[in-house]
Amino acid sequence: MTTKAKIGIIGCGVISSIYLEAPQKFDILEVVACADIDMERARAQAAKYNVPKACTVEELLADPEVDIVLNLTIPKVHADISMAALESGKSAYSEKPLALDRTQGEALLEKARQNHLRVGCAPDTFMGAALQTCIKLIDEGAIGTPVSATAFMAGHGPESWHPDPEFFYQPGAGPMFDMGPYYLTALISMLGPVRRVTGLTRVSFPERVITSQPKRGTTIVVNTPTHIAGLLEFAGGAIGTIVTSFDTWSHHLPCIEIYGSEGTLSVPDPNGFGGSVRVWRTSDRQWNEVPLIHEHSSNSRGLGVADMAHAMRVGRPHRASGEMALHVLDLMQSFHESSTEGKHIDLATTCTRPAPFPGTSVWENEY
Repeated sequence: MTTKAKIGIIGCGVISSIYLEAPQKFDILEVVACADIDMERARAQAAKYNVPKACTVEELLADPEVDIVLNLTIPKVHADISMAALESGKSAYSEKPLALDRTQGEALLEKARQNHLRVGCAPDTFMGAALQTCIKLIDEGAIGTPVSATAFMAGHGPESWHPDPEFFYQPGAGPMFDMGPYYLTALISMLGPVRRVTGLTRVSFPERVITSQPKRGTTIVVNTPTHIAGLLEFAGGAIGTIVTSFDTWSHHLPCIEIYGSEGTLSVPDPNGFGGSVRVWRTSDRQWNEVPLIHEHSSNSRGLGVADMAHAMRVGRPHRASGEMALHVLDLMQSFHESSTEGKHIDLATTCTRPAPFPGTSVWENEY
């Protein structure tokens, strides 16, 4: 039996629950401690999910039992917490985004190299059944050579449902930094890295009023763009369009479509692991739904952490890598810089397209 990876979770907010359920799905994971600046919240999650220890952040970082720090804090401290983990001799896996800017992200990867540790980062939805089915179709030539792509995430913001939505409207969030990683990671996993981008951004509503509980009626001052439109030139030659918006009341846009020389691929919401995958081919000129290729079609957050843990055991690259997360971060920052500076931005980073993930049975063949 493979030795379990001991996980310490820092940040016990809304997203932590699904990660605390991950050991039920992935045998290699064992959560041994959780920490939060609010100790009551840490104790509550520890009690609910039978975690042996609720502790302070400092205590978790000093715990020799912890192999991987799972960083579920708010975006503005992602880089600080991940760096503290690496400096404590622990690998780090972070919720998205990797950091607030590429300089912070580059520092994390350099520290990991110096200390012979790993950096991983969400999203891991690209490893789910739906997107892996799309990757397989593209690789098999189902739509010919990819020519272009579109990606749209449009809504009117999280203040109507999230209990604590202020951070979504601060630097490091907004629709691009909050939701863009799902769409950009999906595009990279299908089409490879990006060479150059152009972007336009705006703040359509300078203030937002929270309509969810418990902060209903509170006004949020918006400090980051809430509508971003970008163009992407992929290194492989395809051209992409992405729009992320918290300024849209309703729409009929697709999530992602890939347009090829011989057909079109309809890709479901990359914020999930499943969904309907459809292909239109010139050979039959109709839409056909394609069966998904593996079991992870429900919410499987933690899949990327489990893959990193297996990769650490056998010495291979992990799929939800720090390098790809840094490339995604570079893209998002570059869209904003392009809008501000009024010019194309050549990407300072690149990454290797992740290896296909045909399902968790692939791990069994590594040992």
